Amino acid sequence: MRHLAIGELARRVGLRPSALRYYESLGLLPQARREGGRRVWPTSVLRRVALIRMAQRAGFTLAEIRGLLAGDPGGAATRQWRELAGRKLPELDLFIRQTQQLRDAVASCLACGCMNFEDCELLAAQA
Repeated sequence: MRHLAIGELARRVGLRPSALRYYESLGLLPQARREGGRRVWPTSVLRRVALIRMAQRAGFTLAEIRGLLAGDPGGAATRQWRELAGRKLPELDLFIRQTQQLRDAVASCLACGCMNFEDCELLAAQA
């Protein structure tokens, strides 16, 4: 099995080595093996980091992610994921709606072209 040194892993996943050490300290990543004084992980940790990053982008806390990753790799982890994901979906839907409204407001401002914030009718309607 191939192993990745911390620097190579960091480059491949787009994180700093300090972030990987932090994830390791929280139990999000398994304890790294030491080779020549350097931390190394099996290549399978790439998938785990991808899961952590996806979950973070979806709004899961590190504590929630740790709970998911610490679970039984069988059915219990799947049930736990389904429960957490089910609770997170309404939050994501709200975030998407709010972001779309913000995008529409910015597009309206650009379309208006007045660029005078003191007299802008679009901003007055928001106040």
